Amino acid sequence: MNDSQNNKLVLFKSKKIRRVWHNDEWFYSVVDIIEALTDSPAPRQYWGKVKQREFADLQLSPIWVQLKLESVDSKKYDTDCVNTKDAFRLIQSIPSKKAEPFKMWLAEVGKERLDEIENPELAQERMKVIYEQKGYSKDWIDKRLRGIAIRQNLTDEWKDRGLTHEKDYAILTAEISKATFGMTPSEYKKYKNIPDRTKANLRDNMTDLELIFTMLGEKMTTEISNKEKPKAMIEHKKVARRGGSVAGNARKQAERELGRSVVSNDNYLQDTKKQLKKPNHN
Repeated sequence: MNDSQNNKLVLFKSKKIRRVWHNDEWFYSVVDIIEALTDSPAPRQYWGKVKQREFADLQLSPIWVQLKLESVDSKKYDTDCVNTKDAFRLIQSIPSKKAEPFKMWLAEVGKERLDEIENPELAQERMKVIYEQKGYSKDWIDKRLRGIAIRQNLTDEWKDRGLTHEKDYAILTAEISKATFGMTPSEYKKYKNIPDRTKANLRDNMTDLELIFTMLGEKMTTEISNKEKPKAMIEHKKVARRGGSVAGNARKQAERELGRSVVSNDNYLQDTKKQLKKPNHN
């Protein structure tokens, strides 16, 4: 399957599920999901009954939107689509044996999340396993998890100062990143050639040193904020720049010592794969 097709289709149990990028996330064809999970010879009619039963009769808000998807005749038609979260809701509403494994999986995931609320160390262990499965080294994983804890402390500090909106966090994070690396996170992703539509996490594509200086900038911002207790957004921005500048100055000193830039345009896993492909001359 070529890149163009990959952007339009995802395979599920050998069934093709059409999808389209909309509002910064993937939306999937409802009819295609139903066809993959049921033995219904008429998935459109099946979906009509589900809509009537689950939404009209129970007066629930619609979870789908109509988006243009390509049909078998290569023309695009308005098609009921759902995002990932609502695709799970749809799966739960389908009384089919094929859907049962997914329902059991969702129940297990829900139990795991409740367990992690009771014992946060379980969440950390789960993340370690996920990163290991993706091919990251133990040293990198340790830094990444430490960075997550430092980030959480920073957002907690912002909350304590009255900031609760993700937009405010994004603005301040951009200030820290600009002062640390000379780029905002969005500029950094472009520099590393990470497509926005993949929703790939920038930090998951950083090297060890990039993670270290990211942590330093955010930790210093937390400490300065805790000391000075800023109130207005303009004050928070100044604190973020100062915290990031500490990391930025340290980065520049490190680059002088190393004789190279700390800022890398490679994403971490691609760089790892290159290393793995190097021939062994021993």
